[in-house]
Amino acid sequence: MTVDEARTDTAGVPAPAPPRSAGAPRILRPTASELPWYLDGLAALLTDTVAGGASLGFLSDLDETGARAWWERRIPEAAAGELWLWIARDTDGGVIGTISLYPVDKPNGRHRGEIAKLMVSRAARRGGVARALLTTAERAAADAGLTLLVLDTETGSPAENFYRAAGWTEVGRIPDYAADPAGRLRPTTIFHRDPRDTPPAGAGRG
Repeated sequence: MTVDEARTDTAGVPAPAPPRSAGAPRILRPTASELPWYLDGLAALLTDTVAGGASLGFLSDLDETGARAWWERRIPEAAAGELWLWIARDTDGGVIGTISLYPVDKPNGRHRGEIAKLMVSRAARRGGVARALLTTAERAAADAGLTLLVLDTETGSPAENFYRAAGWTEVGRIPDYAADPAGRLRPTTIFHRDPRDTPPAGAGRG
């Protein structure tokens, strides 16, 4: 899935399509060549999420310059197929969420992948954006033949409860796994899920 109705700006970089009028967030999976258009929005999203206290591998001194550089380094991964990335946009076209999936390329592990960097801007939370992103990634994994997804998240965080409510199964907890943005070591909870358990789009509708 790529950007629908993509336009191209004067620099040759695809510009986003006109946003849909209302309703659920618009989720798209940009190609590596399309990612540069979204770097500023992704950088702002990452800094906002870290500033809100989320443990994503960064400390509180992360600024948008550093965040943008981090996202730029993801472009070669997307180009090589090592990273699958989805972006959620609001009705004005702004980036309000993202999720990543890293498929395993080892010969004995090509049935599985890892969910990472699920983020929703603080202004857009509690609107179903996170669940829509997670469901999109799960369905894509199932469609690609993956049968196992794993992830880890900070123990005791809202994200832990979110994944449990979304049908993920807890494996266990590891103490002092990673530092939060304030630099305090925190435990992590590991989850797994078979993406084939995610209902296909439109299932259950009358």
